[in-house]
Amino acid sequence: MDIRRLCRLAPFLAAIAITGLRPAAAQTGGPAPDDPNSQLANSVLTVALKDYSISGLVTRSSKATGFKYGIALFPGYPSIMKLREEAGLPRFDLGGNFLIRSRRHWVDEETLVISVDAPSDQWAGFSQQFRQDPRYGADVAALLAEAGRRYSVSDWTLVGTSEGTVSAFQVARMNPGLAQRLILTASLFISGRNGPGLSGVSWDGLAPRLLWVHHESDPCALTPYRSARQFAETSRSPLVTVRGGGPSSGAPCEARTAHGFVGIERETVLAMRSWVKTGAVPADVGRE
Repeated sequence: MDIRRLCRLAPFLAAIAITGLRPAAAQTGGPAPDDPNSQLANSVLTVALKDYSISGLVTRSSKATGFKYGIALFPGYPSIMKLREEAGLPRFDLGGNFLIRSRRHWVDEETLVISVDAPSDQWAGFSQQFRQDPRYGADVAALLAEAGRRYSVSDWTLVGTSEGTVSAFQVARMNPGLAQRLILTASLFISGRNGPGLSGVSWDGLAPRLLWVHHESDPCALTPYRSARQFAETSRSPLVTVRGGGPSSGAPCEARTAHGFVGIERETVLAMRSWVKTGAVPADVGRE
């Protein structure tokens, strides 16, 4: 293909990975055999609801008996993990997603993580329109209520990345008493084929405290850093800027680029965890 034509197509190709035309290849697949997250206790928690269910992948320290903080993770496009157990072990898609592959960095003796799957009846297509529906808000609330009951968690933080920021925001909007905090990373600011993203939402009346986290060099056409600065100002909420990391691989909207904080996952997660525990806005992450 002519290189000039390829360059002209680049923004469109970047958008494809996140707007519903096809899944981002770098975000698919279950846990790798050498996945460092497997060093922790991982289990599938499922809540049956009428003729469908909703599940979460619980990741925690096996030594802990009770947890002060719960972190609910909402992965990016397509946000469908297809959580199940095979031979007694958790299996799931989206193992390469930023939040899923870096979830171990949240975990300590008082912090539990649950990676939230789409409801089972939405596995064929998890639209942004459905994520605005009160039923979805109730589904996630039921899952976190069961996790809270089982693991004695009452302090929840919702964390979304890429299209998962739509999930996390809508859950927070529909359940004002559910979570104390909301963290939106690599946020989907621009509308696309799969929906409007965060482009038209109102921040007035949002109950949890809000923190924005965004890589300054995010290459995805639908998640530009300039929009992160604008949205932080509009929502009157702090922005943590991430710099550095790498090396990148894959298309701009995929998980192994600056869009997925590749090479600087640990530092980014620890900054977010610090905010959860102290309430103090962390310094920007990475090189100046």
